Amino acid sequence: MKKKDLEIFLQSLNGFKNPKIFLEQYVTPPALVAEIVLFAKMQNDLDLVFDLGCGTGIITIASALLGAFSIGVDVDREALNVARENSKKCEVSADFILCDVENFNVKRKGTVIMNPPFGIQRRHADRKFLMKAFEIAEVIYSIHSAGSEEFVRKKAEENGFKVTHVWKYSIPLKKTYAFHEKPYKYIPVEVFRIERC
Repeated sequence: MKKKDLEIFLQSLNGFKNPKIFLEQYVTPPALVAEIVLFAKMQNDLDLVFDLGCGTGIITIASALLGAFSIGVDVDREALNVARENSKKCEVSADFILCDVENFNVKRKGTVIMNPPFGIQRRHADRKFLMKAFEIAEVIYSIHSAGSEEFVRKKAEENGFKVTHVWKYSIPLKKTYAFHEKPYKYIPVEVFRIERC
């Protein structure tokens, strides 16, 4: 599947019906998701995929569309209901689990592809997602706010991982909450590919 085709397909997915600011719920831009999962496919990283904090399932579904056995994990039941609806609409097989990421355990390690909270509402909110990823993954793709590289590299090294790739993007964030003044705001992010040493 070509990037543009995947991006257009992902744009048809439903977003959050009732986004929760304390969970920092935003829809991950389809163009960014398409780029990450297609790169992961080229790296042979799309066998078993865990999407921690999956929200409405865009990463989980994109991974499944490219052949992964894909599992989305989220603490918000309402978001998971949308994710299941999206999966059914796309006719892809993906599993969705209601669980706090700290309590999520697996028998077999795989690839984590995630867009964790940036920690704007709750400081260090991304930390528990990263720590769980180090526990259950051989390879991690993770989206963070710009300026996170030193922190991510340090945590990776401390947990027996290394950063192999870093991409810097400016992504459109759709108006989601009442305090947003513009229809879109572009924010700088960094995407990391991290692998176990």
